[in-house]
Amino acid sequence: MAPRNKFTRDEMVAAAVRVVRAKGAGALTARAVADELGVSTQPVFTCFTTMDEAKREVRAAAEKIYDGYAEEGLRAEIPFYGFGTQFIRFARDEPELYRLIFLTPAADGNIGVTEAMEHSKGIVTESLKRIYNMNDSDACRYFRDMWLVVYSLATLTVTGGCRYSDAEIGAILTGFSLSVCKAIKEIPGFTDGSFDRDAQFRELIGK
Repeated sequence: MAPRNKFTRDEMVAAAVRVVRAKGAGALTARAVADELGVSTQPVFTCFTTMDEAKREVRAAAEKIYDGYAEEGLRAEIPFYGFGTQFIRFARDEPELYRLIFLTPAADGNIGVTEAMEHSKGIVTESLKRIYNMNDSDACRYFRDMWLVVYSLATLTVTGGCRYSDAEIGAILTGFSLSVCKAIKEIPGFTDGSFDRDAQFRELIGK
């Protein structure tokens, strides 16, 4: 009878997540997981048929960790602001997991950022409509523009290009939020892009 694997699947996945956290997704091999657990590679392949299977499990585990950050942000008084700051905090706290989820293609070739954006938009749209008194189209335009700012700051954080403090990031997000909200509210056609850009800029720079 084959010896019983003394590690559960969850323990194997947790060890694999630790490898990715410490060394990045490119370092995730059967040998690395085995070394993390102090065993040979045989138990790893007893648990996972292939390393592609293990990588899918690790990605799913990383997404659960990210979800914890997102859920905490959505409990804030202003949910979409809380979500944005928590998204950036996840990038700062878990740079390798952020890379895995948002900068690394999955097995199907897709990067998770688009799916994450759509999922998050569905969660925060109602609060945007209520707090800022927006319709569906305006709320979606606001969220899209603010998402791009948040994703840029988070990615800069992971790649070493963001040196802003939490207070500075808060000021940046507030400034963009005010600008986008003001444009949506005060410029007819801004949301769908049908406004007269030249006329708006002439008016703005003439003040």
